[in-house]
Amino acid sequence: QPSACPLHPFPQAPTLNLFLLPPVLCFAPQFTVTGPDHAVTASLGGEAVLSCHLSPRMSAENMEVGWVRSQDSEIVHLYRDGQDQYGQQMLEYSGRTELLRDDITNGRVFLRIYDIQPSDNGPYKCFFQSSIFYKDALLELQVAGLGSDPVISVEGHQDGGIRVVCQSSGWNSQPEAQWRDLQGQILPSASENIAQEANGLFQAEIAIVITEESNQKVSCCVRNPLLDQERKTAISLAELFFPRGNPWTVALGVILPLLAVLTALASYCFWRQSRVKGDVMRGVGGNMVRDRQRFKNQTKMDVTLDPDTANPWLVLSEDRKRVRDGDKRQNLPDNPERFDPCVCVLGAEGFVGGRRYWEVKVGEKTGWELGVCRESVRRKELVTYTPRNGYWVMVLRDGKYSACTSPSTPLPVSVRPRQVGIFLDYEAGEVSFYNVTDRSHLFTFTGTFSTTLRPYFSPGYSAGPTNTAPLIICPVPAQAGGNLVGAH
Repeated sequence: QPSACPLHPFPQAPTLNLFLLPPVLCFAPQFTVTGPDHAVTASLGGEAVLSCHLSPRMSAENMEVGWVRSQDSEIVHLYRDGQDQYGQQMLEYSGRTELLRDDITNGRVFLRIYDIQPSDNGPYKCFFQSSIFYKDALLELQVAGLGSDPVISVEGHQDGGIRVVCQSSGWNSQPEAQWRDLQGQILPSASENIAQEANGLFQAEIAIVITEESNQKVSCCVRNPLLDQERKTAISLAELFFPRGNPWTVALGVILPLLAVLTALASYCFWRQSRVKGDVMRGVGGNMVRDRQRFKNQTKMDVTLDPDTANPWLVLSEDRKRVRDGDKRQNLPDNPERFDPCVCVLGAEGFVGGRRYWEVKVGEKTGWELGVCRESVRRKELVTYTPRNGYWVMVLRDGKYSACTSPSTPLPVSVRPRQVGIFLDYEAGEVSFYNVTDRSHLFTFTGTFSTTLRPYFSPGYSAGPTNTAPLIICPVPAQAGGNLVGAH
């Protein structure tokens, strides 16, 4: 089923009889079409979101909207007469596309492509056609995939040390390979070879010589620079296993570390599988007594909004405590910190440890998104909100509450929250959401944090009169702990 979570928001070509159209009158609505100004990157087997919008802002409900492969004009997805048209869709995209048209009345549409395949890589064209006017925009989709976990082997002695080789294969695009020490510092490689195999995929092989005086605990990291994701395997060669003239010592130095690595890898895989299965169960059924107790000695954070990160459609109050979706795009500097096209804004505060709690008034709004994200998330493209992509977010959309896991987790809510509490426990790797209205626990994400996190806010599109209201960050009360403290 398609994810309920929003997007950290392209047989036979359509016949466009442009030469048969009447001349464009001076009062006819004309427009331009704009897509992302950079390539959209997607993981192999994951999802991609291709965006397009009209300028000036106008409704496209009664227009024909579509995405085609620009090289051959075959239809990827077509919208006409107020509904999706699948009759001319390319067979390879059948069942894999979804047009997100929540904001089509403002001329903003998004095409989500599921189960990304290598053949999806390449240029696309997005077009809008009214009764007498046509415009399109070009965009690029780059498909990237991760290869296998690095495999480390010991090949023997070299230059007074032990030569260790790391190999990883099956990379969709050319990877980068590095050796690192325990502090994450890059170590020089003895050799490096990254080559494309006959099947078009890349294989990486790097070697390092570990001596008695050098780092004996190292990790091999192979990274996809397009996705900014990596796979890593570590090895430790104790001083005991370096050669001192005894062949049995040399043999032990080769065999025992390999056994340790294999055992550690097996234990890690089992632990990860068990933890993933338990995440959702822990989220929905949290222990309220324990959760409330955790707030007692915590001070509610005085969170403010960072205007440098705000999407140009968003309007922030002077005190930076309120944010709403505006009715026009503001002319703001396109600085690297600013989200565009994602309609969101971050809190000014960054967290690298400790426990933090803040509350947001959502009132009667029909759509919103709240949570935290990594400071390093990409800001110039649309992504699916999941912990893997650096987002720990809860949303309200179409009257339904959900946590943005993969797939999304529906949240049973008996009393509609007018105010939501967010609690971050950095060291415990938890982000929890609470319904302040009835003092209930909504969901808890669990994981591991290693980089700066920041509060995340999106007021949703102004699709109706009830969703024009702002999200309001609640002021810090005089009593420590916030509104949930003392609720017994």
